[in-house]
Amino acid sequence: MNSTGDILKIILPSLIMLLAVYFMINRYFKDEERRRRFQAVAKNNEIITPLRLQAYERIILFLERISPENLLVRIDKPGNTCRKLHADLLSTIRAEYEHNLTQQLYVSTHAWEAVKNARTYMIHLINTSFENINPDEPSLSLSRIIMDKVMNQSVSLISEAIKIIKDELNQLSG
Repeated sequence: MNSTGDILKIILPSLIMLLAVYFMINRYFKDEERRRRFQAVAKNNEIITPLRLQAYERIILFLERISPENLLVRIDKPGNTCRKLHADLLSTIRAEYEHNLTQQLYVSTHAWEAVKNARTYMIHLINTSFENINPDEPSLSLSRIIMDKVMNQSVSLISEAIKIIKDELNQLSG
């Protein structure tokens, strides 16, 4: 019994010390893992944030470029017919959209849906304006119809999309 007691006097403190060291080392490695994860997230944000800001800028630029007042001024040329203007407007919107498709990676699904809705709205507006017009008339006739329809609408999906993008950007930065 005496030797068992002596062995316990040696083994018990050793076991306690071993457990204490184990928990300290385990905690150290967990803390190190958290620190590495935090650094990786911080580094990732350092790279992603400028890309997201650029995406918001490009999307707003896209929306501004397809707004009727900007699009018509940029695309309509003297001597164009309504048919030519119609084709040029649709072609420009599609090209601008395709050029900015990758920006959806950096914005929310809600924001990208607003962008797509604005694009669809513009295509619909142009197509419905073109339906009841002589395709061979001067392009100014189509421009007037488009602008009249825009002026008579209470809500602009382009303005709404821009607002959604700006709100999302404000949430991101603030």
